[in-house]
Amino acid sequence: MKRIKWIFLLLMVLGTMLYWVSLTDIERTFAPWALRKSLLYYTGIMSFVAMSVGVILALRLRAVEYCVGGLDKHYRLHKWLGIAAALFALAHWLSKKYKWLIELGLYERKDFATPSGTIGFFQHSNFFNPLEDLAEDMGEWALYVLLVLAVLALWKKFPYRYFFKTHRVLAVIYLMLAFHTLILFGKIDWLTPIGIWVGVLLTIGIPAAFISLFQRIGASHRASGQISQILLHEDGKVTEVKVRLSTPWEGHREGQFAFVTFDTREGHHPFTLSSSWKGDATLTFHIKQLGDYTRTLNHALHVGDLVTVEGPYGRFDFASHTGPQIWIAGGIGITPFLSRLEALAHDPHPSQQSISLFYSARASDHALVERVTSLAQQAGVTLHLSISGKNPAVTAQSVFENVPDLLKHTVWFCGSTGFGEAIKRGLLKKGLPSRRFHQELFEMR
Repeated sequence: MKRIKWIFLLLMVLGTMLYWVSLTDIERTFAPWALRKSLLYYTGIMSFVAMSVGVILALRLRAVEYCVGGLDKHYRLHKWLGIAAALFALAHWLSKKYKWLIELGLYERKDFATPSGTIGFFQHSNFFNPLEDLAEDMGEWALYVLLVLAVLALWKKFPYRYFFKTHRVLAVIYLMLAFHTLILFGKIDWLTPIGIWVGVLLTIGIPAAFISLFQRIGASHRASGQISQILLHEDGKVTEVKVRLSTPWEGHREGQFAFVTFDTREGHHPFTLSSSWKGDATLTFHIKQLGDYTRTLNHALHVGDLVTVEGPYGRFDFASHTGPQIWIAGGIGITPFLSRLEALAHDPHPSQQSISLFYSARASDHALVERVTSLAQQAGVTLHLSISGKNPAVTAQSVFENVPDLLKHTVWFCGSTGFGEAIKRGLLKKGLPSRRFHQELFEMR
């Protein structure tokens, strides 16, 4: 989480600094005309910078995912950039419509006049003058649509299938804003530090937008297959789906997830892979009823249905760490650990790694609890089971009491956000360094 905060801050500071050093001395004054011009160009540039990086992030590039620490953080950063782009764009529009400042008596119209003879950042000629009016209109309409889409993206009750479709419109909006920027930026100077930075983003962002527009994101990481088995757990509230692939799959590590498309009209959804990769072209997903779509799956899916899987993604890579570990799973959060248990249970060379699993499960989930218990025993993992209504709840205190040498362990958590925050807060108070607590931010919007 800290990493993406620093990346976001770095992008904002970098854009601001590049803009500032591109100004001439006279343009750095606090004269009303300079402030208004600076606000106009600065907010427009920062909006475009934020949206450009967001469009590039949308490509789900493996190298970028690695840099930000996982696709879950990747999407959180994407969300922050989208909000920043909308807010900067709104400020840009307000500074353009400066007449409201005059009407409020904050400035007199004559204050906005540029001093005669000033030649600098704001005074360069523009080769695209004939297209300025079109670019301004296009930018304004793009802003209106961008603000609407930003509100819909943040409104959690807006159905995912509609969000998924409306989000595609952002590629068109970006191309409109790229045209707006390309035509009007000539008033500044492409050879300034900020001009070069915007030029680089245009060069990368425009192809990225077209890749998104033609639905080619992740195309090289897709595999096709059919549903081979469907099992119901927890009185039908968890659907176990086995997929038999018919096209190549690069394999995955325990703890990773994939985007699965069961219905092209609905679009893809992220689900954790609950099976380890054995090279047998079989993937397993445990899907809990958490929303309108997942509640329909146990009735909508049938053996033989076609499936598209894209991935794998995620950096919840506890499998690559060899030191002592503590796993904490809440409900369906057992899925990444289930795949690792399976891998350890069938490993011909048993690991000597010390692992303690704290699993909070519902009383109705008999089959899944039995499976976890059996795999934990085979894998040599110490299981601390908490059945709702029967056993005390899993808390930071209970973890500490059962694992006295807590500070020597890394902790891996998967479960609800509230549960995770409570566990993390409690363990940090016990002295666990924050860098040793790992949790995925499994929110894609």
